[in-house]
Amino acid sequence: MLVILVTYRLIWPILRKLAQVQVVAIMVAGFLLGPSVLGLIWPTGQRWLFPTTLHIGGTSITHPNLVAIYVVGQLGLVLYMFLVGASFKLDILGAHRRQAGVTSAFGVVVPLILGSLLGWTMVTKHGQYFTDKVGHWQGALFIASAVAITAFPMLAWIVYDSGLMNTRLGTMSLSCAAVDDACSWMLLAAVVASTRGSMNGALIAVAGGVGYLLFMVFIVRRWLARLNTWSPRGDNALTGGIPITHLTIVLLVILAGCWFTDYVGIFSVFGAFVAGTVMPRGEFLDTIRARFEPLVAYLLLPAFFIYSGLNTQLSLILKPSVLLIGAAILVVSFAGKFGAVGLAARWQGMGWREAGSMGALANARGLMELILLNIGQSAGLITNELYTILALMTIITTLLATPIQRMFERHAWKEGYVFGRTGEEPKPVRATTPATDVP
Repeated sequence: MLVILVTYRLIWPILRKLAQVQVVAIMVAGFLLGPSVLGLIWPTGQRWLFPTTLHIGGTSITHPNLVAIYVVGQLGLVLYMFLVGASFKLDILGAHRRQAGVTSAFGVVVPLILGSLLGWTMVTKHGQYFTDKVGHWQGALFIASAVAITAFPMLAWIVYDSGLMNTRLGTMSLSCAAVDDACSWMLLAAVVASTRGSMNGALIAVAGGVGYLLFMVFIVRRWLARLNTWSPRGDNALTGGIPITHLTIVLLVILAGCWFTDYVGIFSVFGAFVAGTVMPRGEFLDTIRARFEPLVAYLLLPAFFIYSGLNTQLSLILKPSVLLIGAAILVVSFAGKFGAVGLAARWQGMGWREAGSMGALANARGLMELILLNIGQSAGLITNELYTILALMTIITTLLATPIQRMFERHAWKEGYVFGRTGEEPKPVRATTPATDVP
């Protein structure tokens, strides 16, 4: 963990000058410490720092260090998803739900079609990208899911760091990402269930997810409203200002939601996100977020990125045919998302600069794409070659998202506008620089 954090802090000043946000620096640090970069420069040191297997007699098992990194990363992931849900601006979403719905639909359908066509052809390369248990339609759905997904937690961090959390652009981007991710996870659940010889898993995932959402919105939300009676001036408060009873209730709700959604097959991150959205807004939730964010974002979550980086091996994709497939996936992924979301947003009344920003942000795939790849690999669906191709696509599209969005924002600034709660608004008279230029 020490090495991960030191690496992140060393590369952050460089990436900051390239218009990136801190979560991208953490993701890149995980990639640099994996076998593709550090393993190429100093293989002995890389294996010593991050051993993946342990040999006992004639048997090889997963190294306990790797298991520990995985567990820490998963804990950071679900707690971060809770914070994302807790920061979600429901009032802005309600004011623009029609535009968000139409844009989300286009942002899912177009990439799904393009990804399905590409995935179908990739299955014909027997054993190179998919394992033998994957058929044509299953491979098509997997690539469709990988192309259509937007990293909701990654995008939330970008929106927050870019000062867009209280804007129509930020809220609609997060709404589209939530819909895109939900569709991708349902497709992935169908693929995994079908390879096990039964579609019951996919049906349970859909029914369980809908039931969980309804239960949290209509029952748990009302019950949690009692937490808003808390005051930071209470005598029984902890040093952080939160009573231990209130803190325990919040943690129980998060962990119970994560366990249930993971049990039914739609994965723990969505349970945590929904738990965050139903929390009562106010001083209590603001305090929870302020206490949780530094530890979660800068200690626990980086472990997830290093775990994913350990599975990425660039040496596997240096063949011309594999590079060609990688280039095709990159083009389809970026152009499909940017074009579909951008044009749909423009059609729904957004200015072309705001619509272009939405298209750019939709390509921030980082976190959720890596989760999807880890699930596909652990389920025995994809090869290491495909894992590396999609991981590289993830890094490139995520790196491009913020600079392109800021290009549109700077253009709006030069024309006298900023992105606000209602869209493109006249910039404040006293303002001298765009918010995204402020460190």
